[in-house]
Amino acid sequence: MKKLKFPTAQTILFIIAGLVALLTWLVPAGKYDSLTFNKATKQLVRSNQEGTIDLPATQKTLDDLNIKIPIVNFTNGGIYKPIGIPKTYKIQESRPQGLKAFFQSPIKGIIAAADVIFLVLIIGGLIGIMNLSGAFDAGIAALARTLKGREYLLIILVTTLIALGGTTFGLAEETMSFFPILIPVFLAAGYDAIVGVASIFIGSAVGTMCSTSNPFSSIIASDAAGITWATGLNGRIGMLVVCTLICILYILHYAKKVKADPSKSIVYDQKEQLETLFGTKTTDKNLELTGRLKLILFVFAASFLIMIIGVSKFHWWFVEMTTTFLIGAIIIGFIAKLEENAFMEAFAKGAGDLLGVAFIIGIARGITIIMDDGLISDTMLYYASGITEGMNKGIFANVMLFLYAGLSFFIPSSSGLAVLSMPIMAPLADTVEIGRNVIVNAYQYGMGLFYFISPTGLILASLAIVRIGYDKWLKFVLPLFFILLAVTMVVLTVSVYL
Repeated sequence: MKKLKFPTAQTILFIIAGLVALLTWLVPAGKYDSLTFNKATKQLVRSNQEGTIDLPATQKTLDDLNIKIPIVNFTNGGIYKPIGIPKTYKIQESRPQGLKAFFQSPIKGIIAAADVIFLVLIIGGLIGIMNLSGAFDAGIAALARTLKGREYLLIILVTTLIALGGTTFGLAEETMSFFPILIPVFLAAGYDAIVGVASIFIGSAVGTMCSTSNPFSSIIASDAAGITWATGLNGRIGMLVVCTLICILYILHYAKKVKADPSKSIVYDQKEQLETLFGTKTTDKNLELTGRLKLILFVFAASFLIMIIGVSKFHWWFVEMTTTFLIGAIIIGFIAKLEENAFMEAFAKGAGDLLGVAFIIGIARGITIIMDDGLISDTMLYYASGITEGMNKGIFANVMLFLYAGLSFFIPSSSGLAVLSMPIMAPLADTVEIGRNVIVNAYQYGMGLFYFISPTGLILASLAIVRIGYDKWLKFVLPLFFILLAVTMVVLTVSVYL
């Protein structure tokens, strides 16, 4: 019999989309009233199925709605998405999503995720130009010579730096641009592609899980919970240090085993395929890194540095990030003295190599669209909030952890889940006499932990770039996942009794 193969990322997401569409036939439709701030009229707007009502933008209005959030968080733009109003959940007329909605969902998802998709495609074009210039091969050869005998430093530096980016400004989607660049470096250092994926993705995952000043999770969630983002900050810093150290040691342990015996690699059966894909099989280790190639590598690195500064300091988003990489590709083309037709062919080929990743991002976004159109997101939140009534506070904290892990499967946006759930969930902390920062931590840790394995997050898109199956990733990461889960449960339990 022919050996069964694990399905591709696209197939996995289509299966999930089908199951979610089925849920819209089984789960009652429902909706919370929502509240937003209208910058033009300087008023709060309450919305429900019947329409909208303008309300004065005052603290009294929020207090009357049982929303314990300072009004300034709305007026200064800190909370910019609609938030759910507690105790306003109402059953709505069912909106089951059928075959038409199922087949339309990836198209709608691609349209909705166009900003992320174009970022990925332009980065693919930039990688194509870099490959044609020869700067990658020369740079990798030089780095391999420099790191000889100290390759482990690469794992420590990459994981730590990306974790710092994740915890401070939410470095997540941007890391997809790092895979085509850094994977060849890890392969040249004698590791396998899993080590490279882990250092990048796990660095981002653990950083966002233990967010400190990340505006897309810790700050916006704290605002929506009615507390300052600094509340509980010391605990999150401690978690960041402990969890990052655990992750680095785990990756180093696997990397050491693979370096000593390549057959121990989880992707050993793909060794030649991956080396060919990333060019390391044919790279001449004695390639000279000329002045021109050094300048090209400088422009390439500067593109990422400018992107990171723009995102963290000047609130850039996908349009600005994508433009940065497009300009970087053009400048590199001039430095490399590429002819116009060669430039365009290489750019188009590089973008085409990541087209599969673009489809994965669109299909994943389509799952969220099915849920929203079927009006079951708020229903799940409503029933989740009812589970915790009357619990022991230690159990309560851990149940919230698992509830947020589950909710993040259906609502993978960190900011979206925060503003939707915090006004509903945060007051539950008052009923068991614990700080609301525990809810914020449970949200971050639950969503962050599930992010390591969630097929509706970025992992499938990331794996698609390096042609690694989801089953192989699970084989690698699940032991680490359970170690971090145990540590997190202990920390949450202890924190509510201190």
